[in-house]
Amino acid sequence: MDIKPLARMIALSAAGVALVAPSVAQADFVNDTKADLQMRNLYFDHDNRQGNSGQHKEWGQGFVLNVQSGFTEGTVGFGLDAVAMLGLRLDGGGKEDKAGQTRQPGQLFPTKSNGKARSEYSKLGLTAKMRVSETEARVGTLQPKLPILINNDGRLLPQMFEGGQITSKEIDNLTLTGGLINHAVGRSSTNRSGLAVAGGSAESNKFWFAGGDWQAMPDLKAQYYFAKLEDYYKQNFLGLNHNWELGEKRSLNTDLRYFRTRATGANDKALGFQNKHTVGGYSKNGKIDNNTWSLAFTYKMDAHALMLGHQRVSTGSNFVQLNQGSTDEGAGGASLYLHTDRLANSFNKAGERTTFVDYTYDFADLGVPGLKAGAAYLRGSNIQAKNSSTEKEWERDLRLDYTVQEGTFKNVTLSYRNATFRSNAKRDKVSNIDQNRVIVNYTLPLM
Repeated sequence: MDIKPLARMIALSAAGVALVAPSVAQADFVNDTKADLQMRNLYFDHDNRQGNSGQHKEWGQGFVLNVQSGFTEGTVGFGLDAVAMLGLRLDGGGKEDKAGQTRQPGQLFPTKSNGKARSEYSKLGLTAKMRVSETEARVGTLQPKLPILINNDGRLLPQMFEGGQITSKEIDNLTLTGGLINHAVGRSSTNRSGLAVAGGSAESNKFWFAGGDWQAMPDLKAQYYFAKLEDYYKQNFLGLNHNWELGEKRSLNTDLRYFRTRATGANDKALGFQNKHTVGGYSKNGKIDNNTWSLAFTYKMDAHALMLGHQRVSTGSNFVQLNQGSTDEGAGGASLYLHTDRLANSFNKAGERTTFVDYTYDFADLGVPGLKAGAAYLRGSNIQAKNSSTEKEWERDLRLDYTVQEGTFKNVTLSYRNATFRSNAKRDKVSNIDQNRVIVNYTLPLM
């Protein structure tokens, strides 16, 4: 492996942190600085059996260097975080389709104009931060994990966003968060893009959000968030999560989520699907109009965990959150805060009713600590189409994880993922998918 790109990545990240350090380093800024190097080796086999889309077998090595500074001393503290990412192609990438005619882009690496995968790609993010009491402001690169926006980490390198965010914990048991996102950088891309929803090709650069998490009781958390993507949608989210301890190694978790999403701006004025601010899937004139709720129960007993749940999407349009896949900027791929957002599908189509079950077993009880296995099955029905609401789809996922407990390779995690997805939804271009992933993760603490 050529180590020059990795050396450049480390040097760029270190230089970024050095820019903000005062000439005489203050103790908290330096002593509280943390850094680690996350390494991910991923083999990705994605077989789309629909039409001539073909099969992609890709293999890559990813590096993510995280440097988080402390804060300078004083009432107002300042700091700087840096993240440097490097992806190396080991094999695969863009390839000819089943008809042997055009090259199909893969899913792990950026592609050149001829459809061939690039041998490497990198990206750098810097985040300036300021802290007063229990309130922190951040401007620059963000990787949010909020009900209304989650950065996707389902490939070689994670998705990044750019903007500003304020988080306050001044009130006991209450965390308030708000901010503005302007751009996204896709998980398999180095290009900055504007913001959109799946199916929308016009870019917006204003995603406002605000909300809070209230730990009402030790076992009960309530959430409310509001988000607005200019010219696309405004969204309200309500969440309740309760954990009931039933005795030694036994508990019942209840997770209720509700989204109300409505069109705004250009999408609300849509005259048809020729509008670039439209939404993908079934809808009336491309307008966003959706209510989605889900309820999941997870029962844990000793090494067993069983989740049962149901989700319903209203018939006005698909459920949406940020997804830049239609902007032609290489920023495709997004995560949705849904129980049904899985390996191959999200079960978020208009009218869809999904029942799901998920089982996990921890082999520590059998004397094999670090080994976990799981399986999930989801079945969606009632999918809305122009003249029908009888379309259906299903997905079966298998997973296996093992974290080395001791020795030279301690904390190395080996993972296997398998997904089978089938759908008869007429508007879905990826209705038959078989997918396998083999992943090796290791995080090396640096300071």
